[in-house]
Amino acid sequence: MTKVRAKKHLGQHFLTDLKAAQRIAESLTTDAPNTILEIGPGMGVLTQFLLQNERYNVSVVEIDTESVTYLKEHYPQLEGKIIEGDFLKLDLTKYFQEPFTIIGNFPYNISSQILFKVLEHIDLVPQFAGMFQKEVAQRIASGPGTKDYGILSVLLQAYYNIEYLFTVNEGAFNPPPKVKSGVIRLMRNERTELPCDAKLFKQVVKMGFNQRRKTLSNSLKGMLGDIKPEGEIFRKRPEQLSVEEFFDLTIIIENIKNNA
Repeated sequence: MTKVRAKKHLGQHFLTDLKAAQRIAESLTTDAPNTILEIGPGMGVLTQFLLQNERYNVSVVEIDTESVTYLKEHYPQLEGKIIEGDFLKLDLTKYFQEPFTIIGNFPYNISSQILFKVLEHIDLVPQFAGMFQKEVAQRIASGPGTKDYGILSVLLQAYYNIEYLFTVNEGAFNPPPKVKSGVIRLMRNERTELPCDAKLFKQVVKMGFNQRRKTLSNSLKGMLGDIKPEGEIFRKRPEQLSVEEFFDLTIIIENIKNNA
C-alpha cells in the first residue's frame, strides 16, 4: 500500500488512531448540513468514517499532491470531489452556494488562519468541528476571566456556540507532535447580526488583547486619541469582558468617535 510521507513544511501529523477519527466524524450533530468539506484529509483516516455515513455528501480539499494521489487510489467515492489546492486561498463561494459543514484534523501551523477564514463565511458555515493543538482548542472555547480567553475566543463566540469535546494524545499521530490535541465543535448561534459595527468590533477586540495586561483605556488609546473615556468598562482588562460587554464597548467607542 502506498504511503504518504509527512511533510514538515505542511505541518502534517497523520492521525492513526481510528477510534479518535471515528469520534471526530461522529462529533457533528444531526442538524449539520449534509454537505461536508474536510480540510487536509491526508490518507483519509477521518474521511473513511465520513464516507460511511450515507447522509453526507463529502468533498475534501488537499494541498499535498502525494496525498491527492493516495486518495484517488484508495477512495474512488471521492471522484470529482477532491479539491486540489490551499484552503486558505480557496474561493468557497465557487464550490458552495448553500451552507456546508467543515471538519478536519487541521495542520497546526494554519489552524488559526482557517478559523479567520471561517469568520468571513459565517452564513455558509453553520457547523465546524475538528482537531487543533490543545492550547488553541482551549483558547477558542474559553470564557472570560481565564488566561486562555483571547481574540479568537471573542470573535468566534460572537457567532458560534463552542464546545471542547475531547483530548487526543501525541501517540495517536505519525509522526507524533510535541503537544496534545483537542477536538472542538462550533455551532452557529441565533445572532443574525451584531448589535454594533462588525468591523469596529473586530478592531476593538484585537487592539484590546494585543496589550492584554493593560486596562482598556490604555490599550485602546490608539483608537480614542486624546479622549479620556469614562466608565468602569474602560478600567477593566480585556479578558474580564464577556462577548456581550465587547459589543457594549464597541457601541460606546462608536458613539465617542461619532461625537468627536
